[in-house]
Amino acid sequence: MTWNQWMRLSAALCAASLLGCAKGEQASQSADSTARNLTLAPTESTAAMKDVPAGGTAQKAEANKTEAKKPPPPPAPTSFTLATGTAFAVSAGDSITTRSAKAGDAFTASVSEDVRDRGGHVVIPAGSTISGTILHADPAPNPRASGKLELSVTSVTVRGKSYPVSATVESKDTVMQGRGVTTADAAKVGGGAAIGAIAGKLIGKDTKGAIIGGLAGAAAGGVAANRSRDIDVVLPKGGAIHLRLASALTVSAH
Repeated sequence: MTWNQWMRLSAALCAASLLGCAKGEQASQSADSTARNLTLAPTESTAAMKDVPAGGTAQKAEANKTEAKKPPPPPAPTSFTLATGTAFAVSAGDSITTRSAKAGDAFTASVSEDVRDRGGHVVIPAGSTISGTILHADPAPNPRASGKLELSVTSVTVRGKSYPVSATVESKDTVMQGRGVTTADAAKVGGGAAIGAIAGKLIGKDTKGAIIGGLAGAAAGGVAANRSRDIDVVLPKGGAIHLRLASALTVSAH
């Protein structure tokens, strides 16, 4: 190989080496660019995802909007009302008898069970006090007649506060009780013993006959008095009184 040929070969090898280096550098730059693009892509994707709220957050936001649209609960009632015609029972606080009671006397009773309105609210709790007066207290004039014990309800006390009540007494658990023959009962028959004594004197024409007649007359008068004795109307302690409201009753809830 001549010197000239050697020089041309060396030049060709150098050119080839330079071309290879240039291509390698271009490939490296291309790889670096691709790597940078791949590295930046997640950042752009993450930014895009942050613009959309997660599913749970969206549901919470919607629930909060729905909650905000709900109207506020109604205020608690300040009073309750029993309608006209509401019936309930009370128990007499003490025994009431026509033997001692008189018109105008006061009486008390306690509510037997909770009295509720149509909505189920307790308006008058059990144990509340009912107050009233006695209108009539007349014993029966004899065992075959009936006496009279009439009551009127005036108020009810609930949680320490009194309210006027308009109610009728539908019935009472009363009993009839004999008091025995009294002087007043004997007076009803017009002195049977004296009449018997006069009859005995006229028939027997002596003192003995008058005594016998007097005893017979007294016995007859006693029988008549017994048949004419007073019978009392008695409402025992704890006896039921059945009431019905004649007008609506409003009671404070507190």
